[in-house]
Amino acid sequence: MTKGQSEVGNKRFADFDLAGKTFIVTGGARGLGLALAEALVEAGGRVYCLDRAEHPDEEWEAAQGRFVPEWGGKLVYRQQDVLDTQHLRKTIESIADEHQSLHGVIAAAGILQITPAIEYTSDDAAKMLATNFTAVLETASAAAEMMFKYKCRGSICLIASMSGIIANKGMLSPVYNSSKAALIQLTRNLAMEWSHERDDGGPGIRVNSISPGHIRTPMVEQTFAEEPGLEDLWKKENMMGRLAKTEEFKGAALFLLSNASSFMTGSNLVMDGGHTAW
Repeated sequence: MTKGQSEVGNKRFADFDLAGKTFIVTGGARGLGLALAEALVEAGGRVYCLDRAEHPDEEWEAAQGRFVPEWGGKLVYRQQDVLDTQHLRKTIESIADEHQSLHGVIAAAGILQITPAIEYTSDDAAKMLATNFTAVLETASAAAEMMFKYKCRGSICLIASMSGIIANKGMLSPVYNSSKAALIQLTRNLAMEWSHERDDGGPGIRVNSISPGHIRTPMVEQTFAEEPGLEDLWKKENMMGRLAKTEEFKGAALFLLSNASSFMTGSNLVMDGGHTAW
């Protein structure tokens, strides 16, 4: 069987099998990033979670406790602030060099700030864009360099947001929304650059994004504490009348990072409970 060929018919759900493959998830200590990392581990992937904290919190430890060795996957934590882009590139390179491969990356690290535009400072805007855009670009480009080096048929998933498509009613976050819109456009441009087969015979890299609706995450819980009434408003704004749970995005991550989506690149997968479909 040739490299990258589907094994459908030889193994159940073969195109979703990640056994023996190496992945990196930024923002993987908790919340959405951790849930997506778990999806890859459950499919047999070797997954490195990168985040700012020196040690992961109890949410990550609980995920580690749910791991079943028979799945063949592995969940590993590495301290890494995505704003330290020079060291970020070294971390990604060291993981790829250790395994002589890098098959997929999910760029899930990000921050949220709710502030009216007229009150936004240049420092606040710079921090938001550095975290939500520049660090994502650095993550993707460092990963792509390793995928090309080891001739891996890679897949990169950027975590954007429905906020990059619409202006959220009752959510004054102009720079956050703009940073997520930039990721959707970045997805298209990276896909254009990297998806084709290489001149040296190496495979291309698929690049897609996921645009979630409102999710109940630790970051969002903090926002609710600061903005009374916001939770009820958000629930009313989508067709399902509730917030998403992080685990509801696991299937999408597995789809995009596996051979199941082998002809998909440059796409933005919107999962928002119908919020943008009104």
